[in-house]
Amino acid sequence: MGMHFDLIQSLSLAGDAAVPNDDRAGAGEMRAWVIDGATDLGPPGLVGPRGGAAWLSSEAHLAFATTPDAPVEAMSRAVGMHLAAAFEAARTREPEGRWELPLASFLAARIAGSKLEAAWLGDCVALLGSGETTVRLGPVRETRDAEAELAASLASHGLGAPKKSEPILASLKERRGRPGIRVLSVDPVTMAEIDTAATPCAPGDDLLLMTDGFAALVDSYGAYDEAGLMAAVRASGLAALAAELRAIETGDDFARFPRFKRSDDATALWLRIAG
Repeated sequence: MGMHFDLIQSLSLAGDAAVPNDDRAGAGEMRAWVIDGATDLGPPGLVGPRGGAAWLSSEAHLAFATTPDAPVEAMSRAVGMHLAAAFEAARTREPEGRWELPLASFLAARIAGSKLEAAWLGDCVALLGSGETTVRLGPVRETRDAEAELAASLASHGLGAPKKSEPILASLKERRGRPGIRVLSVDPVTMAEIDTAATPCAPGDDLLLMTDGFAALVDSYGAYDEAGLMAAVRASGLAALAAELRAIETGDDFARFPRFKRSDDATALWLRIAG
């Protein structure tokens, strides 16, 4: 038998306990995934009483758990096909615009022989720790920098409010509806190109999968670099890091770290490769 994943710890915190958590994470023997549903910009209704982000994350989570084994890019495309079919069955009306289509970021990993395959769209991140070496899989930090710049440009309209102002909503709708967006979505066009990577792995390596709300410790707040975060996970675990994350956010007035929400949903999955 080849290598497999052992679960060490998992954590998922809603950004606001009054709002459903749109993150999902899961792992099997040979595959693992994190999903970050994009915050709804309108009221529920398109797919019934449930918000589109929560609906999409749940459907994608189910699909990653049940899709037959295949290279991680092919598996991700199968998840996209499942979402398109599920949306056609669930939707109650035409969307008001492209901005209303449910979408998400994701990163999926799969053990393939002596390598770890990864596929992603959006801003979920993975770290593979092998001894003293840490390899990043997923998008580079510039994605988060661009979002912070947008938030800063709209700061005069009020950041962090439970209900977004009309100028902020209009800007977010325009951004989400732009052509060429590359995300996990009910529209297969958005998954025409999936980012992939493969890196050697071995028994004893640690794999940390994160939605951007948890990866903010590196990408938004600069509390750690990748190697430092992996070392902190090994030394203290996910709960201690989550407390540090929320303390940073609670202590900031949106001036140092411009963002649209005080706290985002934050999910992390710590796995160890065994075999």
